[in-house]
Amino acid sequence: MADKAPGYVTWNKEIDNGEFKRKPRTFRDFVSAKEGSKFLAEPNRYHLYISHACPWANRTVIVRNLKGLEDVISCDVVDFLLNPETGWSFEKSHPGSTGDSVNGAKLLREVYFKAQPDYQGSFTVPVLWDKKLNTIVNNESSEIIRMLNSEFNAFAKHPELDLYPEPLRSAIDETNAWVYDFINNGVYRCGFAKAQQPYETACKALFENLDKVEQILSQNRYLTGDQLTEADIRLWTTAIRFDAVYNTHFKCNVRRLIDYPNLWAWTRELYAMPELQRTIDFFHIKHHYYESHTSINPFRSAPKSHIIHFISDCVRRDLPQDRWCAGYHGKSRVVIRTAPLDRMSALVVCVDWPHQIPKFAI
Repeated sequence: MADKAPGYVTWNKEIDNGEFKRKPRTFRDFVSAKEGSKFLAEPNRYHLYISHACPWANRTVIVRNLKGLEDVISCDVVDFLLNPETGWSFEKSHPGSTGDSVNGAKLLREVYFKAQPDYQGSFTVPVLWDKKLNTIVNNESSEIIRMLNSEFNAFAKHPELDLYPEPLRSAIDETNAWVYDFINNGVYRCGFAKAQQPYETACKALFENLDKVEQILSQNRYLTGDQLTEADIRLWTTAIRFDAVYNTHFKCNVRRLIDYPNLWAWTRELYAMPELQRTIDFFHIKHHYYESHTSINPFRSAPKSHIIHFISDCVRRDLPQDRWCAGYHGKSRVVIRTAPLDRMSALVVCVDWPHQIPKFAI
């Protein structure tokens, strides 16, 4: 099956007149808690394949952590290097890469071919695998996070957390649409553009919408109000990578994230949540982008980068401070409680941090 599908990576297959256009994903089944469902929500039946580098895959493992599903849905991590000929691999020579504990595959494409022998699409992460039926359920991150949010509550440690609450669904959907088009995918449209005009169009839209986010966060704790939702998670996985990678590698350099006071504080506030922080591996992130995208960086050298203080005072003093960062209904679960103190005091008191707050050289 080594030669079944030429061009394994999206940036080789999704360019139209110099513009990067991401294609829809192929596997779109849904896990359900409803009895009789083909893909019934059950513990230890499903498995995630992710990349620490990929913002789309990052969404899924964040929701898995927030819901407390680590013991319900297993997970493997591919190597950071995305080979343009063979795709993602399960090479374990770099820390953080796990290999394939379910199918014993050497390459992610083997998992795709096991599910569908005549598959002709891209071999992307994340992948939600059904260990019972030996097939891929879904490889669209936006749908996987919805399943994890709602369908596994019977087995979740934190079923009370709802990242897609009914009263906010219209606002969440509306926010997701423009964040996806102009920011999540916008950085890729900048980076993978092969002509000046598509790049300039994407770059202009990207920063107009980052300005929009800054304005929203100057008034609201989170993107759709006072409660953390999937809209925040979907934006955050791009934001956390912005200054380390997209600002330079993808030429998204009109402004840095750190130049947006409220967006930067929001990014650090969410990073302070252990469920999010432990999903971030900047070695994988940096080396994936700089070493995999040889059309952008042909010598594959990764920059040393500056030190970014993700754990520092990120209090937004013009907004109410006495609330639960996770935005849960009621106060049934402590993730981080922000008090009317400076943010670091709140973190050190309420979270089991090491005595020495680290700096992250990315």
